[in-house]
Amino acid sequence: MTANTPVSAPSIGLMTLIAMASPLALNLFVPAMPDAARDLQADIGIIQLSFTAYLFTLAFGQLLSGPLADHFGRRPVLLGGLVLHILGSLLAAFAPDVALLITGRVLQALGGSAAMVLARTIIIDIYGRAGAASRMGYVVMAIATAQAIAPTLGGYLNVLAGWQSIFFVSLGMGAVALIVTLLQLPETCRDKTDNLKLGTVIDRYAGVFNSGGYLGYALSTTFIATAFYIFVGTAPYIVDHLGGNSALFGTWFLSVSLAFMSGSFLSTRLARYASTDQLMLLGNALSLTGALALLGFAIGEELSYVTLFLPMALVTFGRGLSQPNAQSAAISCSPTSAATASGLMGFIQLLTGSVIAQLMPLLLGKGVLPIAVCICLAPLAALAAHYFAHTRRYRVKAEA
Repeated sequence: MTANTPVSAPSIGLMTLIAMASPLALNLFVPAMPDAARDLQADIGIIQLSFTAYLFTLAFGQLLSGPLADHFGRRPVLLGGLVLHILGSLLAAFAPDVALLITGRVLQALGGSAAMVLARTIIIDIYGRAGAASRMGYVVMAIATAQAIAPTLGGYLNVLAGWQSIFFVSLGMGAVALIVTLLQLPETCRDKTDNLKLGTVIDRYAGVFNSGGYLGYALSTTFIATAFYIFVGTAPYIVDHLGGNSALFGTWFLSVSLAFMSGSFLSTRLARYASTDQLMLLGNALSLTGALALLGFAIGEELSYVTLFLPMALVTFGRGLSQPNAQSAAISCSPTSAATASGLMGFIQLLTGSVIAQLMPLLLGKGVLPIAVCICLAPLAALAAHYFAHTRRYRVKAEA
């Protein structure tokens, strides 16, 4: 396919369906982890691997999916990823021990990585930077919708039918996404790369890194997402300590996820009135405000469902504003390797998230205060990374 060949635009509905599959699978199981640990006779650190191994595999999967999609095209890589996601869901649903559960989660994530990379990349393929920011907001809003539904649905399914039933939802979601993709998605890659030799791939990643502002924008969205991973990796155990169950966690988690959804929706509305950098600054500032409120409650030892979840809702509302703009800005810094840029950004974000999330249970024994401090540091780091990206990007433009 040449650069001048017109490409029919896949619907935003299809892109949102594809984007929802992996975050739905990730977050459905979160509220059930304490019960799964008891059922499989595994300690918290081991069962936490079902979450962090998912993130870790998702990170490396996106690193691989980008070059594969730039070489073979978007459609075959996406279809293969959805098949792997379905197989992983099936294995996890029937896992008799924690080792097979984690293996199923790894397969889920490996397949889901292609969906996460390519939902963003296909939008950039079709609409370019100018039209991508507002449409990227719908994809981020789809992820927020999945995050809003998943913990509540997973919490109640766990109470009513056991944690194994959770994976049949992921299986069904992946199957629907696979069928619709087969029927509706055209190939959108206009210029495929020539080869997949290691040296060529490394050169391509180096080119993305050297693109003006890319690293700063990618780190900004990474740091703000880290606040969410810290929270979601610890909150189920905090709720369990407070005497709640997975259904109660899922109900309160709605406030966090619906705030993310609202911020993402507002981002699509404001994209016509404000620049990418302005919306990023506003979103990161709101996230910092919520994190400071959570820190204040933790210092005052006023722990309750209200003081735990509502400040975090403000953090994620700000993330909903900033994330689609940071992602589209990062990917657009390297328009000739959009899938590689998208995959590298996902790798940075999820690798960081997986390491942080696995470390968080170590802090649980020390109370909520260290966790609140870590959440507070995340938007501060995001603001610093955005400042670096903004100044680097405009310095490159000035020198051009």
